[in-house]
Amino acid sequence: MPVEFNAYIGIDYSGAATPESRSATIQVYEGRGDTDPSLVASPASKTGKRRNWNRSEVASWLIDRLNQDDRCLVGIDHGFSCPLSYFEKYNLKSWTEFLDDFAKHWPTDQPGTTVQQYRDGSKRGGDPTELRLTEQWTSSAKSVFRFDVQGSVAKSTHAGLPLLKRIREQVDGLHFWPFDGWSFPAGKSIVAETYPSLFSNRFARKSRTVDQQDAFSICCWLRDMDRLGRLQDFASPPLSESQLPVARLEGWILGVY
Repeated sequence: MPVEFNAYIGIDYSGAATPESRSATIQVYEGRGDTDPSLVASPASKTGKRRNWNRSEVASWLIDRLNQDDRCLVGIDHGFSCPLSYFEKYNLKSWTEFLDDFAKHWPTDQPGTTVQQYRDGSKRGGDPTELRLTEQWTSSAKSVFRFDVQGSVAKSTHAGLPLLKRIREQVDGLHFWPFDGWSFPAGKSIVAETYPSLFSNRFARKSRTVDQQDAFSICCWLRDMDRLGRLQDFASPPLSESQLPVARLEGWILGVY
């Protein structure tokens, strides 16, 4: 089966501090062809000294990268949506409407802001026991509302969602899976939620840090599934007719099947 994508990008994310705060826990890898994915240095490293990424840089770099004439498959390690109960509670009818509303009440992409300051006063929130359907299908994924526990994606999700909205608005024709449809359309770049704990141990870690390994393994898994012709299989999890519209709002972790 022919390879669908020209490049594979894996991003290990962090919701700590502000959008301008640099963190070693934010890592970006890109892979092409059959060679191992390579570490992508922060644009600030062009000065000659290696510097860590921050969230604002990741969003800007990804916008520039996806606006190139190059079909990419991108996996990002944070939640792309909230449980159905959140949509019902706040009368939200679509993922686009959800992103607009979330960015209004959690403007964590703005300079100097932190997730913590909005946790203390936001009128939008959920219960830490609430799980999306995709999280219920795993043994370890945690609620996007479950803060302050090891392995939680709550902060990174609340920090990343407004930046997803920015990316969506600034890259024409980009397909956010599965919100824009379950099948991977021909000729388009794809952005999907990933959970590297599902497959990071499949690939030798060597000298990489834990966060580098997560981003690296996202790239490797995406590349391998593409070359095996399995991506469309994973893009169509075996959901019932009643579950499909729920998952279309809540999102799905690519690789959960």
